[in-house]
Amino acid sequence: MQQSAVPELAHTHTRPIHWVATATAVAGVVALSSALQPGPATAAQASPPHSATTPAASATAPATTGVEFPLDCGPTVKPLVMRKASGDLDGDGRPETVAAVHCDAPMGTPPDGVYVLTQAAGSTHARVVATLVDPKDRTNVTTLTVTDGAVLATLLGYSSPDVPSCCPDLKDSVKWQWKDDRFIRSTPAGAHSV
Repeated sequence: MQQSAVPELAHTHTRPIHWVATATAVAGVVALSSALQPGPATAAQASPPHSATTPAASATAPATTGVEFPLDCGPTVKPLVMRKASGDLDGDGRPETVAAVHCDAPMGTPPDGVYVLTQAAGSTHARVVATLVDPKDRTNVTTLTVTDGAVLATLLGYSSPDVPSCCPDLKDSVKWQWKDDRFIRSTPAGAHSV
């Protein structure tokens, strides 16, 4: 092996002071980038032309806080709202809220219930007026939206009681629409295996 004519340079050996200097420089960059964040977006959302003249424009969707959901979670576990969406479902000009809720169990995969909430004018609390998915059905909701007065959801379920709760094997896209004073369920895509 041939020896170098130039002795080892001091900067090629790392010492603790080099690591301290590097950490200090990185911390400075992180702190500076945190301070120099861009401001919030200010672009205005385009609203539908009829929203300025309908009562729904001034009405707010019902909140899920304080609502008594029809779930039996036991004495120590509370209901947990996982997903929610709002929109005018019955055409009365006031928005409703649809909520996917399950018991906040510390372990496992608790099933979801999907509930429609409404709030009367002048009332301070919302109430459940319809159950779209019962937790007894052993399903979990992965998406929940309100579009054009319809509730759309993706549900994960089980082909038989023998399938473990950890591993749903069916996926279903469903739609509910208010018709003849009740929610009618349709399944646009149909159930298929996961």
